[in-house]
Amino acid sequence: MILVTGGAGFIGANFILDWLDCSDEPVVNLDKLTYAGNLGNLASLKRDSRHIFVRGDIGDRDLVLSLLNEHRPRAIVNFAAESHVDRSIHGPADFIATNIVGTFALLDAVRAYWTALAGDERTHFRFVHISTDEVYGSLEPGAPSFAETNSYAPNSPYSASKASADHLVRAYHHTYGLPTLTTNCSNNYGPRQFPEKLIPLMLHNGLAGKPLPIYGDGGNVRDWLYVGDHCAAIRTVLERGAPGETYNVGGNAEITNLNLVRTLCRVLGELKPGCDAESRITFVRDRAGHDRRYAIDASKIRRELGWEPRETFESGIARTVRWYLDNAAWLAAVTSGEYQKWISLNYAAEVV
Repeated sequence: MILVTGGAGFIGANFILDWLDCSDEPVVNLDKLTYAGNLGNLASLKRDSRHIFVRGDIGDRDLVLSLLNEHRPRAIVNFAAESHVDRSIHGPADFIATNIVGTFALLDAVRAYWTALAGDERTHFRFVHISTDEVYGSLEPGAPSFAETNSYAPNSPYSASKASADHLVRAYHHTYGLPTLTTNCSNNYGPRQFPEKLIPLMLHNGLAGKPLPIYGDGGNVRDWLYVGDHCAAIRTVLERGAPGETYNVGGNAEITNLNLVRTLCRVLGELKPGCDAESRITFVRDRAGHDRRYAIDASKIRRELGWEPRETFESGIARTVRWYLDNAAWLAAVTSGEYQKWISLNYAAEVV
């Protein structure tokens, strides 16, 4: 048994689905079901006894401890987080509450549980914390990619809250001996991603005949990682990673936002003839404090654990577009109501 937190979100849900495709080991899934948490992501597991869903907050220490004592998991995989930079700019309080205070409460409950274990249960227990490349700050063009030895230099409320969480995880290993592992990943994309993030937002707008808003000049660079490859990396870290270590996980796919959207439009046009989304690309006022470039050096996880991405950016984008085309009902369900209010708040009157 493993406990996954935030397992109804984008990466967490993909991880659980991949986990149960690869293994019969049951999963307890703890998720608060905020706006981006969606049990529809896990609809195929509705009658699967290997998946136990519990609605709750990682900040509820008593709840977490009761789940640990009841189910006796051998590992925790922590995806639970507020994760969107734009939302952290408009309202940072939720990011402090979940990513810092919530991570602390989770760690403290897990420490109490782990301390009471004995023998092999204690020796083999693991806590895997999923983080982001944004904790490292922004890279200049031509600068070496982020390695695990890079100093932290977060520039947004989101990345600062994740950096704080990473430091708490490190401290709980160093001070208490809790067997933690941290992964810092580059930008994920793939099926089931809430369409506030760049790729699903562009797909949604492209299919709906709406403008495709790109911040600034579109020259911001990101390294893109297909979510299935990320899930495989997390499983690898859980199985073979050394406690106390950090592993950077990247897709080796640096591209500017503008070129990414153009590629997306081309693939969308190929898979849905007649869809001319590229003509609707619109440049909007840049995000406050927008980091110029992220890039991940994933040589450590490749060298030490034998993981590397299977998908190229082209193959991953094609798979992603096809999934959204085949799952129009899912997209329609998550882009109504509050979603429309958020898009209006973030992009209204921003055309430049």
